Amino acid sequence: MDVFNMERPTGRAQFGRIFPPSAEWLRKQPVEAAIEPDLPIVDTHHHLWDVPNNRYLINEFVEDLSGGHNIIATVFLETLAMYRASGPVEMRPVGETEFANGVAAMSASGRYGRTKIAAGIVGFADLTLGAGVESVLTAHVAAGGGRFRGVRHSGGWDADPIIGNSPTARGPGLFREPAFREGVACLQALGLSFDAWVFHPQLGDVADLAKAFPELEIVLGHAGGILGYGRYAGRRDEVFAQWKTSMTQIAACPNVSVKLGGLVKRLAAFDYLALEAPPTSEQLATYWRPYIETCVELFGADRCMFESNFPVDKLGTGYTTLWNAFKRITAGVSASEKLALYSGTARRVYRLSEQ
Repeated sequence: MDVFNMERPTGRAQFGRIFPPSAEWLRKQPVEAAIEPDLPIVDTHHHLWDVPNNRYLINEFVEDLSGGHNIIATVFLETLAMYRASGPVEMRPVGETEFANGVAAMSASGRYGRTKIAAGIVGFADLTLGAGVESVLTAHVAAGGGRFRGVRHSGGWDADPIIGNSPTARGPGLFREPAFREGVACLQALGLSFDAWVFHPQLGDVADLAKAFPELEIVLGHAGGILGYGRYAGRRDEVFAQWKTSMTQIAACPNVSVKLGGLVKRLAAFDYLALEAPPTSEQLATYWRPYIETCVELFGADRCMFESNFPVDKLGTGYTTLWNAFKRITAGVSASEKLALYSGTARRVYRLSEQ
């Protein structure tokens, strides 16, 4: 998870930070009707939180969902929110699963629209506890009410202080640590999945983890965490080539799927603090097409799924426009591929057969 800031920053360091989006600026984005409004979508990656001046709970999310796209279900991703205030430190993240399951129950009542919000829940457990993480994982499963699907223990780390590292990453090689892998073994034994979040120079760690645990369902977040700011600014072609080489290696591991999205902040293809108005879906599609098309080419539609990464990506675009951009990029794929990309892969990976 990224670092929260209560005030909007200035300079290129903004891309590694979370701060309140500007409602006034977002209102300047041209209003777009939803493209292919009947296409069923599972939003595989969103957050909910309540921090000062930046509340994003069920009502705020439902408002974003109302733009015309057929969002049938969502997957909640951990974000260091709603932890228990007391008890053993390792057990405190279970509070977030309790919270997410409560939101899911609210959604299941039907009073908040037809979308099944948080139909799948991915929480946090400190996998560096090794075998000791088993009790934490079983507590998550119990708290999830049948919705808990797996863990994200973020490993995004870079030596450049401008980047803004994941709070749960202690250094560049977290996924290779013996204690971490002992925790991953517990995760696999319980039939849970692992959401991998790293920056693109660390993608080799994901490939190595996938080979070490071939039976583990691994979901690579944010299209592989491409960085386009800090020491990576002005090196687009070089970064793309390095990223593609690493993604090709990961794609050879059949137990890894990839989320398409999460590109507003870290890719830094456009500066949302400098633009007079947010980009249109056509502009967003132009920024993101090379990365999304490459992922689909390498992994295939059956191992790719779209994510909104809201409200993080709300820093740069509205929800309806975001999904329009994705649909513009995939306009030429077959009907079966489109179904896989927008809902089928998510249903399989996150076991949402009831959706």
